[in-house]
Amino acid sequence: MELPRQPGPRDYPGVVATLVAILAVLLPGGLSYSIYRYVSPPAPVTPVALPDPTPSKKPRQKPLITDGEFGDWNFRMGSVAFKAKRVSGWTYDTCAPVDRQGVLAGNGCAQAVQLAYSAYSGHLTAVQVIMAFPTEQAAKATAKRLTGSSRAVQWRRDKLLGEYVYGRTRSSATGRYVVFTAVTADKTAQAKAARFHQYLHTDHVNYFVFRDATVSG
Repeated sequence: MELPRQPGPRDYPGVVATLVAILAVLLPGGLSYSIYRYVSPPAPVTPVALPDPTPSKKPRQKPLITDGEFGDWNFRMGSVAFKAKRVSGWTYDTCAPVDRQGVLAGNGCAQAVQLAYSAYSGHLTAVQVIMAFPTEQAAKATAKRLTGSSRAVQWRRDKLLGEYVYGRTRSSATGRYVVFTAVTADKTAQAKAARFHQYLHTDHVNYFVFRDATVSG
């Protein structure tokens, strides 16, 4: 229920004018002016729009990948240790250079890098292709396709051994990225190839888990 409004000076304009006239004769000018301001209604106040004290912050975007993020691979966890020298790396503005059958383009692949490694005095070689996708769903779909067939990726076969006894590929999705790792090894490094392959691949998959968590945190 709305309360009744109390009458004010604006409801009796004649009385106000008469009172001011009397006071103008009886009181000094400055005092009568002050009284006039007191009994007169205040001028309307125009509201001023103030800036938002807590402007919304735009979320930080996760940066795309570059081959410069990856150097020589030195891994140690407990009694497990591996080393590999980075031979070369490439950063592509698109996925076209590594897209053999159009599968990557079909899933919206935006950018890719490629890395080449050598270990055990050249008896084991590895090539990794890391691809960035617009969504996690697109990355998972691509990784699933690559698990069934590696022919969708065009990797640098010239950086792998021409003759080998161990030759395998692995692919996994990690967030918006897909990591694809191919490893070849001759007889000298054959016994170490499978574990080397597993750890190199998994280590770089986990790298993106921590990398993107740091960026978004």
